[in-house]
Amino acid sequence: MRKSLTTLFALICTLTLAACATAPGKPELSDNLSYDGLAKVKNPAAGDAWIRPYFTLTGYTKIMLAGAGIQYRPIPRSDRDRTFPLTEKQQTRLREVVGAAFKTELEKSTRFQIVTEPGPDVLTIWGGLIDVVSFVPPEPNSRGGIYLRSVGEATLVLEIRDSESNATLVRAIDRRAANNTMTFKSSTVSNWSEVQRLARSWATTLRERLDGAAAWDD
Repeated sequence: MRKSLTTLFALICTLTLAACATAPGKPELSDNLSYDGLAKVKNPAAGDAWIRPYFTLTGYTKIMLAGAGIQYRPIPRSDRDRTFPLTEKQQTRLREVVGAAFKTELEKSTRFQIVTEPGPDVLTIWGGLIDVVSFVPPEPNSRGGIYLRSVGEATLVLEIRDSESNATLVRAIDRRAANNTMTFKSSTVSNWSEVQRLARSWATTLRERLDGAAAWDD
């Protein structure tokens, strides 16, 4: 049981995309459970995470993807010189970019097979983006262009569920910016490149840690 709890704790640490403040092997969980039976991880370095006590990945060999959709921040008129609503076309492309990133990365898993039907050995990877906001203004009329450091921000809500009962086993929430290490000139190509990079980062981390956690439970 200690091995299983340590495994899941390590998984949660990386699902929140940051090292936990607590040393591996000594997870600190809240005594109070959430409304759906999850214990909150105490003092993660970033984000928030919850786990169902004593859950193990043993017996699960398949994953099923379930998108939860995308929610966008309503932009007050007073903030529309700094943050900007996404057009319907941009919203469609964002769904496609994020969905493709997770599907492509999880198909590389060495431990889990992607399936489309629930089963006793199937985990549901349930994820969505909330509070999405864009920092990219409409195309400028001048030739000077616009230079950005970040094209936007979003909060990833990720849950690992048992596919038959639909019970949540792990929940992680992480807010990230699609940004660069230096200022870059805004363009359709460069802006979407940053969004793709962030989506791949989330997806790759999930795949690597799922594979690693499953191996530890062997």
